[in-house]
This record gives sequence, C-alpha cells and structure tokens, in this order.
Amino acid sequence: MFPSLDISTSALVAQRARMNAISGNLANLSTTHNAQGERVPYQERYVIFQADESVGANGAPGVEVSDVVISQKEPEYKFEPNNPDAIQEGPKKGYVAYPDIDMMAQFTNAMEAARSYEANLGAIDIAKNLQQQTLRILA
Repeated sequence: MFPSLDISTSALVAQRARMNAISGNLANLSTTHNAQGERVPYQERYVIFQADESVGANGAPGVEVSDVVISQKEPEYKFEPNNPDAIQEGPKKGYVAYPDIDMMAQFTNAMEAARSYEANLGAIDIAKNLQQQTLRILA
C-alpha cells in the first residue's frame, strides 16, 4: 500500500541477514572443527543482495538477499602440536587450521550494516510522518 515503506522494510530485512552473517563470522573466529567433530575450520559467510522488483513502485525496487556465500579462502595454520585439533599426519603435522577471518573487516562491515539499518529506519520515520501530515490535510 505504501511503496516507500515496503522498500525500506525490505532493506531492513536484508541488513538484518547481513548482520547475522557478520555476527556468525565473529563468533567463530577460533572455530577449528565443525559440528560433526571433523577438523574443518569455520568458513566466513557473505550476504549477497539483489534488487527485488516485487517491492516498490515507479522503478524504485526493494532489496532482497539473493545468496549467502561461503568463502573458499585457505585457513590460517598455526603450529600448536599439543592442541587436540592439531593435524596428526602429513606435511602440516602439529598445525591447527583456523578460519582466515579479518576481525577489523567484520567490525567495519557490522558498522556499515548498522548505519544502513539506521538510515532505513529514518526513511521509514519520514515516510510515516509525511503520510500522517497528508491525512491531517485531507481530514
């Protein structure tokens, strides 16, 4: 009914998904094995956005999450032979594979997502105020 609200709402949902991926990346900075106990380090996740033509009007589309991509970066190896997650054989024996996640980049992405979220909340507030003023004029 109100395309401007729908566009900003779709952006809020998309930024929430992005923030969830970032928080998962930060929470798993030191995760060296998966849920099954295999020595596979956590891999960073990225959220990909795309235009959502079903939201909005007059050529102004909304936004939606098109995919959550798992990074294929090589893990960071640290020599810790006494760690239970250390590799037991082969050329990397005694090394532990840690996720190669840049904490500062994650914090920067989180700040950007939070600012985008705030900007969309502001846009929703402005649209709401404009609609209320229009109703006052008409009433």
